[in-house]
Amino acid sequence: MNMQHIVALLEQYKAGQAGLDDVLKELKKLPYEDLDFAKVDHHRALRNGFPEVIFCQGKTVEQVVKIFHSLAEKNRNILATRAGQEIFEAVQAQYPEAKYNVPGRVVSLTREHCKNSSRRVLVLTAGTADIPVAEEAAVCSEVMGHEVARIYDVGVAGIHRLFAYYDKFETAAVLIVVAGMEGALASVVGGLVDVPVVAVPTSVGYGANFNGLSALLSMLNSCAKGVGVVNIDNGFGAAALADVIIRSGLKHV
Repeated sequence: MNMQHIVALLEQYKAGQAGLDDVLKELKKLPYEDLDFAKVDHHRALRNGFPEVIFCQGKTVEQVVKIFHSLAEKNRNILATRAGQEIFEAVQAQYPEAKYNVPGRVVSLTREHCKNSSRRVLVLTAGTADIPVAEEAAVCSEVMGHEVARIYDVGVAGIHRLFAYYDKFETAAVLIVVAGMEGALASVVGGLVDVPVVAVPTSVGYGANFNGLSALLSMLNSCAKGVGVVNIDNGFGAAALADVIIRSGLKHV
């Protein structure tokens, strides 16, 4: 898509020859920025509701900084996941307002605080060792515009700990349940609530956990209704799914 095409499209709209939906559909196809090593999608927010998120693992510090700068020029809120301290320091050198969540390894830049729902995202973990994945989910949810509450270390080995927070379940639009070992917490929570549960298996566990495979399979085989499962250790994926669930629900209110 080039400038002439956009001008022609807007002129058609102005003349009443093209509808608003047609124009928006075309604008969603606007080009990306080619950095040679990366093609930055500047209109992902238009299509998906949130800008492209940088997955830092496997990228050099220089590559992450360039992508971050490219996104920051055209978007208000930026997320970079699986980021180490070195990446954060390099980003912060250019954007002093950038923040770093150490356990979640998330670099964030929030220049616009929006609220996407009056109800919150509730993030729970089965154990303390699951907190890094939970923090990735929580921080990403916050930057996406959701109020987040955290409840940590309430796994099934001491289920009475979970029930102490039962009243908080009613304040949630979506619950993100993060668990390793056998991953049973997602099924328990799913049987207690009438809102979507996003289950996140973690690689926390002994040998037969198979780096999260046992938790993943347990969650996929849950008999509780309304439980959706994302990939192992995928806190960002959980936040993105929760965001879509909430925003799609608001469209139909």
